[in-house]
Amino acid sequence: MLVIRFTRIGKKNQPTFRIVVVDKRRSASAGKCTEILGSKSPLTKKVVLNAERIKYWISKGAQPSDSVKNLLIKEKVIEGTKVAIKMKKKEVVSPAAPAVEKPVVDVDKQPEGSKV
Repeated sequence: MLVIRFTRIGKKNQPTFRIVVVDKRRSASAGKCTEILGSKSPLTKKVVLNAERIKYWISKGAQPSDSVKNLLIKEKVIEGTKVAIKMKKKEVVSPAAPAVEKPVVDVDKQPEGSKV
């Protein structure tokens, strides 16, 4: 199955993303994409899309990822409603197990047989 997704290119701290068609089983960053459909630069807010080829691949059954789908809707390449993207939450380290309360011994009452 083909997927339209982002692949990151660019220098450290200067990200640029390509929009590529790639087989779902492959990593988008592996470098073996079927076709490059556009690019997006989050720093300069510049978006370049090949709308004709994007529509072609979608007609052939390629599924856009959630992020790409939202971008295509924003740029009015396709119509539809945006998808709510769920970010991965970091596991919250639970505090130590609640301490078991120790029985409180009253100092005034001494057990029988003990001398102070």
